[in-house]
Amino acid sequence: MPKLIRLYITQVAIGFGIAGVFVALLLWFDIANLWHLVTHSSDGPLAVLILWVANGIVFAGVQFAIAVMRMKDDDDDDHHGGLRQHVMRRDYATIPVRVEDTRRPFRPRG
Repeated sequence: MPKLIRLYITQVAIGFGIAGVFVALLLWFDIANLWHLVTHSSDGPLAVLILWVANGIVFAGVQFAIAVMRMKDDDDDDHHGGLRQHVMRRDYATIPVRVEDTRRPFRPRG
């Protein structure tokens, strides 16, 4: 399996695990009376599943983004800047250009 695919699957699994802990803490601390809503409704398990999947998608994306941004690129360690080429500079003179205002003047109604 390619390294990038293995990295993605690992980070997505970690993200969904974090989402599971997050949803469990939401239910445990009864945020917004969520435990009561879930346990006293026939659609409660479906709501918990949807909450876990939605948070899992977000947490997995963030986890993978953090993992990608933390990857070190060893190719750029030797370079400490660009070539610093000199660009030929020209001094331009500003020339004023007159433009006539052809709009109608503002007249308030009333």
